[in-house]
Amino acid sequence: MTDNSSPMDSDEIHTDDDTSEESLTSSPNQRMTRYQILTLISMASVNFSSMICYSILGPFFPSEALKKGASQTVVGLIFGCYALCNLVGSLVLGKYIVQIGAKFMLVSGLFVSSVCTILFGLLDRVPEGAPFISLCFIIRSVDAVGFSAAMTSTFAVSAKVFPNNIATVLGSLEIFTGLGLILGPPIGGWLYQSFGYEVPFLALGCFLFLMVPFNIYVLPSFAADPTKDSFFRLFTHLKIVLICFAIFTLSSGLGFLDATLSIYALDKFKLTSGYVGLLLLGLSLPYCLSSPLLGIISDRFPSIRPWLMVIGGLSTATGFFFLGPMPILQIERQLWLLVLMLTVIGFSLSMTIIPTFPEILNCAYEYGFEDGLSTLGLVSGLFGAVWSIGMFCGPTLGGFITQQLSFEWAASVQGGLAFLAAFFLGVYFLYQGSPLKRAPLDRRKMSSDECTNLLS
Repeated sequence: MTDNSSPMDSDEIHTDDDTSEESLTSSPNQRMTRYQILTLISMASVNFSSMICYSILGPFFPSEALKKGASQTVVGLIFGCYALCNLVGSLVLGKYIVQIGAKFMLVSGLFVSSVCTILFGLLDRVPEGAPFISLCFIIRSVDAVGFSAAMTSTFAVSAKVFPNNIATVLGSLEIFTGLGLILGPPIGGWLYQSFGYEVPFLALGCFLFLMVPFNIYVLPSFAADPTKDSFFRLFTHLKIVLICFAIFTLSSGLGFLDATLSIYALDKFKLTSGYVGLLLLGLSLPYCLSSPLLGIISDRFPSIRPWLMVIGGLSTATGFFFLGPMPILQIERQLWLLVLMLTVIGFSLSMTIIPTFPEILNCAYEYGFEDGLSTLGLVSGLFGAVWSIGMFCGPTLGGFITQQLSFEWAASVQGGLAFLAAFFLGVYFLYQGSPLKRAPLDRRKMSSDECTNLLS
């Protein structure tokens, strides 16, 4: 099912400059080939176009949905259903990426997302109440499957083509993810204020559609054999489970902000939709700027990846505790404090999330998973699925707590989750680094007589 229409066919991929694909990607210091450059361009275009269409909802859709008869909880569920369907799509597509074809999966995912974005822009013509809410759920659910197809392929292909510089490449690609997150809210807010509800979705949906033929032409094709490994086997290892919990807390926090921050800012600080879009720059800009640097650090010094995750988690928790701020702190809410804490959260998210993918992948290889596209698909699918669980729980739980209590308490809950993830990871890494933990590994290298003597 893989689409072979690209600037070079599979033979060219494996023989460019009389060098095999394996050798092209085996040396971290080797100059990038045409094959790698084209892949990087394709991945960057997917990250940027997908995220800009995803992020335009934040400044104005929650308030529009309230006008159409949706409650704060329902708005959270609309954001959350996207993540729930993304979860299912990531698991299924990550498992069968080899059978479907990485290129076909990516291109078809872009096409589905573009159509759904355009359709979402026509929802203002739908009667308020149940019809509007139902179509929101349906279109967002289908859009989520397309998004999961594109992003699962992006992670897997990036790791396949750049196996020795995964964190650096992913960190560099996060520039374009960050640009999409940065430009989406202000562009969406400005288009909404200037032209109304439909134009932001129609304009950006058409832009996403243009990425389809671009990636058909640019992206090389990939071939690989299926694997017998499974997601369940990945989840049998404690380190992977703890890293996944950290990923969950990060996406939960972002999903919570997507569904609630604009309403909070409009209500408490009397900002317009355009200014809310600019407010979100405080979150996305630090993430965008810091990701490449942290990716390079993560690849150059892999031993510090665990502590990047721990420190990042603690910083994220601090940001959410002071975002409201937490009611028990008795600190008066200030716009400057809100912007500062969004900046802290944006930087700490980058610090935590960049090392997670290579760490999970290294764990998979250590536990005997095959080195190939199939394992990369599994890890990509797992990453996307866990991220999606957080993106579901964050808006739904956060929207419910905000409606029942307040934004301040809901943000504090998100901070508590981030703190727990950082605490558990810190305890695990400290225990793993202790002599007591290393002793069983040393004994396994001894002979049977030495073990008997030691035990006696």
